[in-house]
Amino acid sequence: MNDSTPPAVASEKAQNAVDPATLFTARCERPLLIASFERPQAMLSWAMARPGFQTAGRVAWLEVRRSDLTLEVDAFALLRKRLSEAELEDAVAMMTSRDVSAARTGAATTGQTTAQCLATVGLNNASRAGSLAPHADAGPGTINLLAAVSTPLTQTALIEALSIAAEARTAAIIDLAWPVGGETATGTGTDCIVVAAPEGESAEPFAGLHTEVGRALAAAVYEAVAAAGRDWIAERRP
Repeated sequence: MNDSTPPAVASEKAQNAVDPATLFTARCERPLLIASFERPQAMLSWAMARPGFQTAGRVAWLEVRRSDLTLEVDAFALLRKRLSEAELEDAVAMMTSRDVSAARTGAATTGQTTAQCLATVGLNNASRAGSLAPHADAGPGTINLLAAVSTPLTQTALIEALSIAAEARTAAIIDLAWPVGGETATGTGTDCIVVAAPEGESAEPFAGLHTEVGRALAAAVYEAVAAAGRDWIAERRP
């Protein structure tokens, strides 16, 4: 990658580069996808590595296959091992079966706030919220995303931002109209979301849909998830 590479995933599928605002840069080195910030961010997630409230400067995706996760394999130990080998122990990290070079980006600016999202989408184990029917066993598949904003947030606002990112993710999946059990999928059984905001003074106390933060965040997440989801569907439908 040279200095002229656009600020998106460094792969052949990074066709929707974020411009002009770039909150983080991303590079794809399969089986890893790595998003890097210039300075540490306040993050919140339920990621497999470093979940909860964290201060971190990188977020990583590890691509795995069904053969990597046999019954005798500890998935958490496998992730720790791969992160250690790549010197990414400080990263908040997720695991996915999706080809990480298929990641897509989204960006939006509302008022003084810019948001950027990087997402990988697979719907093999798609489900509908509230449905008691088991999903079809079509192999591992999940939605993993990082959503960052340019505005510092309080811990309370970071929690609200996580809910907004989840809402936007769900809206994008519903609009893809992927069928599951005679209904429309709203997500998968193993989705993971990381939200990030810079640390600093004058942190915003709210991040709901009526705020600049919430509107920008939702738009960026929707764009990235919808684009990545369309790619996944196109690969499976002639």
